[in-house]
Amino acid sequence: MGPIGVFDSGYGGLTVLKEIVRELPQYSYLYLGDNARAPYGSRSFETVYQYTLQCVEWFFSQGCPLVILACNTASAKALRNIQQKDLPRIAPEKRVLGVIRPTAEVIGQYTHTNKVGIVGTSGTVQSQSYPLEIAKSYPKIQVYQEACPMWVPLIENNEYNNPGADYFVQHHIQHLLEQDKEIDTLLLACTHYPLLMEKLKQFTPKGITIVSQGEIVAKSLADYLHRHPEMAANCLQDPGIRFYTTDSTKDFDSKAAIFWGSNVQSIHAAF
Repeated sequence: MGPIGVFDSGYGGLTVLKEIVRELPQYSYLYLGDNARAPYGSRSFETVYQYTLQCVEWFFSQGCPLVILACNTASAKALRNIQQKDLPRIAPEKRVLGVIRPTAEVIGQYTHTNKVGIVGTSGTVQSQSYPLEIAKSYPKIQVYQEACPMWVPLIENNEYNNPGADYFVQHHIQHLLEQDKEIDTLLLACTHYPLLMEKLKQFTPKGITIVSQGEIVAKSLADYLHRHPEMAANCLQDPGIRFYTTDSTKDFDSKAAIFWGSNVQSIHAAF
C-alpha cells in the first residue's frame, strides 16, 4: 500500500488536494509541485509530456499506486499518452487520472442555455481538450474558450487581490462573454483560478454560474475508489500529507500557504 499522489506544475493543484482531503480524509497523500520547470501552460506538448512522465515515475518510486494530475495543462497534454503508452510498459497495475474528464462529465448539470465559457492557460485552450471531452457527454453544448496568460503570474505573486488585477480579469471575462450573450456557465479550467473567485464574481454578470474543479475532482475520485475496490485497497489509509517541490522549499512554502490556507513545510524532490 502507498499514498495517493497529487501532481501539479506548481501550486494550483493544492486547491484540488484540499478538496480531496476534505472528501477522503482517511487516506495518505503526497503532493509534488514541479516548480523548477513551471509554468507548463506555454510549453509544447512534447515538453509537458516528458516533464509530467518524469514526475509520475517519481510518484511510482515513492510507492504511490494512484496519481492524480491536478493540473489542466498536464491533463490536456500528457495524460492520454501516459495512460495508453507508458503505464502498460512501466506500471500496468498503477493508475494515473486527470481533471478534465471528471469536469467535462458533469458540466452539463450547471448550464440551462447549453452555452459554456471556459477560461484557462494558453496550453489548455490550445489543446482543445475541453470542447472534445464535453462533446462526448453533452454534444449539444457549445463551448467558448478564453486563454488568460496573466492570471497565474498574478496569483503566484500574490497580486490577485490588488487593483492591478482588475484589468486582466475584466478584460478576459468581457472578451469571452462577447462570443455569445447566452453563456450562463463559466468553468475555471485552471486550478489556480479559484483564488480569483471574488474578482470573477465582481466582473461576471449575475446569473452566470462559476464552476471550479476541486470539489468535482474530489467527488469523482471518491466514486472511482468506490467502483475500484482493488485500487482503494492499495491506497494507504493513514491520514497525512507530505509536500514536495522540485525547486526551493523556502519559496514553495511561502507561496503554497496562499493556496493551502495555512503553513506548509515541504521537502525537496530530486529526480
